[in-house]
Amino acid sequence: MCTLERKGNIFILTLTGPGEHRLNPTLIDSIQSALTQVRAAVTPTSASSSPAALITTAHGKFFSNGYDLSWAQSSQSRTYLMDAKLRSLVSDFISLPVPTIAAVSGHASAAGFILALSHDHLLMRRDRGFIYMSELDIELILPAWFLALIESKVGSPRARRDLLLRADKVTADVAVKKGIIDSAHDSAEETIEAAVRLGEELVGRKWNGHVYAQIRMDLLSEVLDEIRGDNGTGMRSKL
Repeated sequence: MCTLERKGNIFILTLTGPGEHRLNPTLIDSIQSALTQVRAAVTPTSASSSPAALITTAHGKFFSNGYDLSWAQSSQSRTYLMDAKLRSLVSDFISLPVPTIAAVSGHASAAGFILALSHDHLLMRRDRGFIYMSELDIELILPAWFLALIESKVGSPRARRDLLLRADKVTADVAVKKGIIDSAHDSAEETIEAAVRLGEELVGRKWNGHVYAQIRMDLLSEVLDEIRGDNGTGMRSKL
């Protein structure tokens, strides 16, 4: 599912294995458990508490290929459960008291891109993979909270249009030009190395993690409002 390792003040959360890292309750719970460990390690009551940063990456061809639709669409209750769990996970990323970096090592599609976009910084390899909001092509209506997160993170209306109303498959270099990601790198290894350098730079600022988290929560307050107000109406098939 995923692993969490600590290298100094950098936590690295890795989605493991060669698969598509489809988001289902098992994987989401595993990621959320890792975030709980990070949160516990950086709280003021922890003996090892100090400024830290979190990097999320993945093995294989995919960062994440989105929701596990074959699991979810077997029943409406499963669809609601999976959406509720992802909303909870994204809320945890937003409230986490450390800077977060997504090192996108392959394709990031639909909810998989939402997972990446939940981080403060987004780095991507240029030699493989693309960003793809597939909902238009597969006839799913986007949850309002997906749209709120994309609007808060992707500043250009044209970039949002191309993602959502053209369902473009956006490579890393194009994503940099459109302002969707921060930087592109020549391989998965170089992407992670760049993420570690950025993490070390951010840790070096010695910010108070809880102040950092509160500013992030205030900055993304509209996203949190949509997450809390979704009430299980998440993704829906065509009308």
